[in-house]
Amino acid sequence: MAAQDLFPPIQAYETGLLAVDNLHTIYWEQSGHPEGRPVLFVHGGPGAGASPDHRRFFDPAAYRIVIFDQRGAGRSTPLGETRANTTQHLIADMEMLRVRLGIERWHLFGGSWGSTLALAYAQAHPERVSALLLRGIFLCRKKEVDWFLYGMRTYFPEVWERFSGFIPKAERNDLLDAYYTRLMDPDPEVHMPAARSWSTYEGACSTLMPSPETVAAFGEDSMALGLARIEAHYFVNKIFLPDDALLERASLLRDLPGAIVQGRYDTVCPPTTAYDLHRAWPAASFRIIPDAGHSAMEPGIRRALVEATERFKNYA
Repeated sequence: MAAQDLFPPIQAYETGLLAVDNLHTIYWEQSGHPEGRPVLFVHGGPGAGASPDHRRFFDPAAYRIVIFDQRGAGRSTPLGETRANTTQHLIADMEMLRVRLGIERWHLFGGSWGSTLALAYAQAHPERVSALLLRGIFLCRKKEVDWFLYGMRTYFPEVWERFSGFIPKAERNDLLDAYYTRLMDPDPEVHMPAARSWSTYEGACSTLMPSPETVAAFGEDSMALGLARIEAHYFVNKIFLPDDALLERASLLRDLPGAIVQGRYDTVCPPTTAYDLHRAWPAASFRIIPDAGHSAMEPGIRRALVEATERFKNYA
């Protein structure tokens, strides 16, 4: 019997905007079954935002599907805003949203940066999490950021050459600082070309097989600005956590069930990080997908994620 792929498209039954402070307002929505198992979809980036297809990882007859756009991302406003935008702010926003929706405990489902934030939230509020379903693990350690900025040229040399070539040669010894300076410039003539260069670099490296559609989506202005500016902001600030903090606190998850799904050929977030998390959190299942890269929409990845949501849909 073939593995279940994504569920059919559905519409949200409720949407809203939540003012989390005097500057930021976050978009949220609910779909699926209003009395179902609550699950929060935590998008990647940081800054990428969520999309309607993200509802499709969950059985709408069984799950109460909550999706939100993090500060500065997607439909949240202001787009690309880095002030008052830290990991601790995002965790507090998730708690505020949970209380607003009257949810006692929920599953967390996140990939890439979404796995980072889900882990950080679960370690801060373990009593509010019933299960963690994670993909393409990213812990934002220095070696992982360095890999993103320089190491991916090992597999994508021509893509990296375009990415690094956007920056004048004299500044290429510190690509993060060079991009950050341009991304934070208030002039759209400066920050938008930098944002598109950063974002399309990531998009081009995210799939096992070339995907022009993925690269095009990453190059759209709203996606590019939110992703590139906020990602660089978090990288420069080391996600506002000590290096290796998420692994060192993994003992807080020791009794929390979960699933780790990882593409064997994930170039953006290499499997060694997922394996480190697996060793630190043995309560979670660990699955390597042999024919997949980083994207949640790779066929093998999305089937494994749906299999995980099916397995956990009745878990209290």
